Amino acid sequence: MGKIIAIANQKGGVGKTTTSVNLAASLGVLEKKILLIDADPQANATSGLGIDVEEVENGTYQLLEHSVKAEDAIQKTNSPNLDIIPAHIDLVAIEIELVDQENRESMLKRAITPLKELYDYILIDCAPSLGLLTLNALTASDSVIIPIQCEYFALEGLGKLLNTIKSVQKLHNNKLDIEGLLLTMYDSRLRLSNQVVDEVKKHFDEMVFETIIQRNVRLSEAPSYGESIINYDASSKGASNYLSLAHEIIKKND
Repeated sequence: MGKIIAIANQKGGVGKTTTSVNLAASLGVLEKKILLIDADPQANATSGLGIDVEEVENGTYQLLEHSVKAEDAIQKTNSPNLDIIPAHIDLVAIEIELVDQENRESMLKRAITPLKELYDYILIDCAPSLGLLTLNALTASDSVIIPIQCEYFALEGLGKLLNTIKSVQKLHNNKLDIEGLLLTMYDSRLRLSNQVVDEVKKHFDEMVFETIIQRNVRLSEAPSYGESIINYDASSKGASNYLSLAHEIIKKND
C-alpha cells in the first residue's frame, strides 16, 4: 500500500515544485514506483518534467470533476519509475466549480485512493495558497512536507499553515501527519541562512529533515530543459541533496 504525501506551503517561491519534481525523480531512481500529481494551476511540475501543458487533455482538473478515471489521467515521464497526472491552466477554475459540491474537500481523495495499490509513493505538488485545491490535497494525503526557504520571512505564514493542517486533521483527515519541514535555498556563506536553520531547528526539532537543500544553479536550470535534476545533472549538489532526502524518507517509512 503506497503513501500519499502533499508538498505544501501557501508562500510562493520556497522550492515547493522543485522539491516535488526532484524528490519524485530521486525516489524513482531508488527503485520506488512514484506518481506525481500536479495540483497547481501554474502547472510548473508538468512542464518541469517535459510535458507540454497545452497538450494536456486529461489531468488534475478532470480528476477533480470526476469526468475521467485516475488511471486515464496518468502519463509516463522520461524519468525512471515516475508517472505524472499533469495540470493545465483550466485548474484555476476548479475552486469556483467545486464550491457548491457536497464533500468538495474530498474530491481528490475519492479519485486517487485506488492508486495507492499501484505506487510506493504518490506526491502532490500543491498550489501556493490555502484554498480548496490545497485542502483537497491535504484531505487526500497521509502526510505533508513543508518546504521552508532559508530567508528572513521564512517563518512568516508557517503558523497559519500549521493551523490549517490542524483544522484538516480535526475536520477531514485525522490521519494526516507532518512528514517533515524541509529547509531549502540554503547558502552556507550567509549568516542569515544559518540563523534561519538554527531558529527552525530550535522551534521544531525532530520535525525538521536532516537533509538541507542548498542553493544550486543546476537546480534552477533543469526545469527549462523539461528535466529533473537527476536527468539534467546527476553529479550536481542539487541531485545529491534530493537523493539524500529520498533516502531519508524511505528510511523513515520503512
